[in-house]
Amino acid sequence: MYSRAHGAISLATGVGLVATGVEWLHPLVVVGYAVAIGVGIDLDHFLIARYNTGSWRALRYVFSKPRRALGDQSTIFREDDLGPFERLLSHVVIIGLAVLATWLVAPSLGVITAVTLYGHVLSDLVADVRMFEVHVRGNSL
Repeated sequence: MYSRAHGAISLATGVGLVATGVEWLHPLVVVGYAVAIGVGIDLDHFLIARYNTGSWRALRYVFSKPRRALGDQSTIFREDDLGPFERLLSHVVIIGLAVLATWLVAPSLGVITAVTLYGHVLSDLVADVRMFEVHVRGNSL
């Protein structure tokens, strides 16, 4: 799933959190924070690609063509750069640490972090299951 989709999901999550009464932070801060972490967690993809390939090619590519980072993200990573299981595993590790750290700062911030990043991983899983169904089984959902 690409950043635009994660941004939209995180925006909806942030708005939903505000609507349910998260009061610790200003509503715009809650929504902005949700979008920032919901999209920002995917920066781990560059570390995974570096680990798998031994090269910073993907990161150099983004720096040399910044519009691709927001536009055509399908050109950033090659097929062997990172797999869905590595991506999801790193997300789960990051989420556990991020939720704990933000909970220690303020429980409300921990809740915002947990709900937003849960939505991120859930959307990744839904996208991966759909891709599996189409490519491996030949079915469409």
